[in-house]
Amino acid sequence: MAEEQGRSRLGRGLAALIGDVGDEIGALERSRGQRKVPVEFLRPSARNPRRNFAEDELEELAASVRERGILQPIIVRSLAGMADAYEIIAGERRWRAAQRAGLHDVPVLLVEADDREALEIAIVENVQRADLNAIEEAAGYERLIAEFSYTQNDLARVIGKSRSHVANTLRLSRLPEPVRRMVSEGSVSAGHARALLSVSEPERMARRIVEEGLSVRDIERVVQDEARGETKSASGKPKPEKDPDTRAVEKALEEVLGLSVAIRHRASGGGEMVIGYKTLEQLEALCRRLRA
Repeated sequence: MAEEQGRSRLGRGLAALIGDVGDEIGALERSRGQRKVPVEFLRPSARNPRRNFAEDELEELAASVRERGILQPIIVRSLAGMADAYEIIAGERRWRAAQRAGLHDVPVLLVEADDREALEIAIVENVQRADLNAIEEAAGYERLIAEFSYTQNDLARVIGKSRSHVANTLRLSRLPEPVRRMVSEGSVSAGHARALLSVSEPERMARRIVEEGLSVRDIERVVQDEARGETKSASGKPKPEKDPDTRAVEKALEEVLGLSVAIRHRASGGGEMVIGYKTLEQLEALCRRLRA
């Protein structure tokens, strides 16, 4: 009971800490811990649930930082045994953008937090800002469950989401790795990913989402057809399946490039290969490899 009450209090404290509660007490607590430190004093956390930092978004944020500075402090904790060194709990994207913008000092909010609390803060801050993709969010939830014995009810209360949202997000971890990569890259949406959980061949269907622009409703129709034992395409029209050799080549190229690949054959003997990318950084990296 004491542990459950502690988690409940922590959840409310997190909301105040990251700026969602604007009362006078919260403002006073934030002002006491807030300061400015050199950017080189900060270290990214290996526990940060966010792994993807889109190049174009970083550039946009850096431009804003040059113009207006960092408006909300980066949440940090002291690094044990290291003077003038802080681990970033939440705000790594702001820290990266500050370096691009040429800032020497950044505002930080120094808090006392153990590993569990630091991970909670990172997940809450990113989820409330919609900074995590669905796969990163699921991985963060799984870590809290595995390392700190959280239940889905605990997560829902602390994160501020419904239990069904937590459960549905956790289910995304069951998807094949290539599908999870497509979700992380943004070529397949979280809504598509949830629908793919009920499809017999999610990886093949994910490639069709990229190739044909299928909607979530299209995928739901496929699920209904499979339940009835039918084999129509998502559009409702008969569609020939790709041969195993073509699918094998697609998969091999995806593993080499780290990007989604779709090969389409034409009756004339020609065809086309479509390589999907999410950021200009990915495109530039591909161009460099092709020129090498």
